[in-house]
Amino acid sequence: MSRLAKRPIEIPQATEITVSGDEVRVKGPKGTLTKRGHRLISIAVEKDGVQVSSASQSLEARAALGTYASHIRNMFEGVTKGFSKKLLIEGVGYKWDVQGKTLNLALGFSHPVKMAIPEGLAVAVDKGALTVSGFDKEAVGQFAANIRALKKPEPYKGKGIRYEGEVIRRKQGKKAS
Repeated sequence: MSRLAKRPIEIPQATEITVSGDEVRVKGPKGTLTKRGHRLISIAVEKDGVQVSSASQSLEARAALGTYASHIRNMFEGVTKGFSKKLLIEGVGYKWDVQGKTLNLALGFSHPVKMAIPEGLAVAVDKGALTVSGFDKEAVGQFAANIRALKKPEPYKGKGIRYEGEVIRRKQGKKAS
């Protein structure tokens, strides 16, 4: 059994959780998140918190147990505090700006790249930094990954889009003889 799933998950203040069938719904001050459960995992709301347990001792059930406990913890954190990812851009002429629900990027291509900002996410632009924030951890991470995938940092000059704190291994390049 997963160490994460042995202890009940504490329910934060101003947060409600309902379990109906295989669907888990968490409601908090920032929004409402819904997640479908797994057929081998049972989720019960008790007075001391949410208890996640496996219906069988199969390898698949044991593997999913810690994952679903972590998903529920992330849902609680998302509806109370929220999540954010910060991206940095480096390169001459590389820039981004937000116009309404559209993110406009100039990445050295022959055309500007426009991305629609998904519902429930907020994007803030600061000079060379872009912050993606929202209450759904999966949506925040996926949108940040989609932005980074447009122009990954290259190893010679470090130009491109990277996460804050990400270390790019630099290569030496050609030497003059």
